[in-house]
Amino acid sequence: MSDIVLFEELVCEDGSKLGLATLNTPKTLNGLSLDMNRLLADQFEVWAADEDVVAILMRGAGDKAFCAGGDLHSLYHAMTEQPEQSATVQGYPGTFFSEEYTFDYRIHTFPKPIIVWGDGIVMGGGLGLMMGASHRVVTETSRLAFPEITIGLFPDVGGTWLLNRLPGKTGLFLGLTGAQINAADALYAGMADYHLPRSTWDSMIAQLKTQPWSRSTSEQAGSANSKLAARVCNDSLIHQVLDQLGSEPAPTIGSLQQHAPLIQKLCSGSDLNAIVKNLLALSDNPDPWLQRAAKTLSAGSPGSARLTFELLKRIKHVSLADAFRIEFVAGMGCAVHGDFAEGIRALLVDKDKQPRWNPATLEQATAEWVSKFFRAPYSPEQDPLRALGT
Repeated sequence: MSDIVLFEELVCEDGSKLGLATLNTPKTLNGLSLDMNRLLADQFEVWAADEDVVAILMRGAGDKAFCAGGDLHSLYHAMTEQPEQSATVQGYPGTFFSEEYTFDYRIHTFPKPIIVWGDGIVMGGGLGLMMGASHRVVTETSRLAFPEITIGLFPDVGGTWLLNRLPGKTGLFLGLTGAQINAADALYAGMADYHLPRSTWDSMIAQLKTQPWSRSTSEQAGSANSKLAARVCNDSLIHQVLDQLGSEPAPTIGSLQQHAPLIQKLCSGSDLNAIVKNLLALSDNPDPWLQRAAKTLSAGSPGSARLTFELLKRIKHVSLADAFRIEFVAGMGCAVHGDFAEGIRALLVDKDKQPRWNPATLEQATAEWVSKFFRAPYSPEQDPLRALGT
């Protein structure tokens, strides 16, 4: 099992070390499984405590993806073979979501710099790993998306918190349509910090190894000021390396930025039915990117559209920790009485691409219908995320 994530420690010229974690299931586009998440979480804590480790890098094996999402097959089998367990935090879906969300939150609050090499496909659970990193890199091959509407889920792993912080109404648009964006749009939307050509990986590592890293000494280990000073220094060193190797993406303006004014117009207001009607009309637009967005929304789960819309409203003004807790409750709801299992069946199991959504229409997916996704099936003392942010 240990080879599903490869861990290395790269020794620098000054004797400090860089931790390197490589997701190593390229045949499944490095989809994040529960075992992978556990390996990552454990190793990151080892590196957090190691004074010699000054920064961490994450990448995906192969040339197609950093991480295309979560391990949906295991979730499907758990939801269909042990449905009575899906409503409990001890069941597989509850365990998977709680441990994934806990690690993703840890990335957001990690005490050392984290560089994520977001090469190739970065979707769903992959974005959960990438978004909290201090230095997020995209390349000419990067394709980012929250495609959960196609499987009856919603943009989770902090996705709704992130989408609320994108320019204008672009977050709502991406959440409803699952539209893919390139490197230029990732930079525009604030979902990435640097664009580096894929070919610069070796140069980046070589330059990082030569940096005069700052480390807290054993005598200073308990000093918060010392750790903060080291962190600020090392963040700056990484920025200098990435900035020097960085380049303008081609094209320099992506589809999301190009169509931002139109998206703002179509997605404004508080009537989801009207917004969806506006977006579906994009099927007649001459731009293929907008056509695909309308097609994905049309084929997607109406319940997911409603749930995504309501989550964006509820999470807009809460903390990141509370956002994860709200998403966890909604994720548990999807495992019990949503379209999640059906969406996975149609897309990945039977592959007939004919999901039988329930509710079948957006008119049936009312605000009253979606309210059950915000009622926790457990007491506050049983909440596995209760310690986040404390």
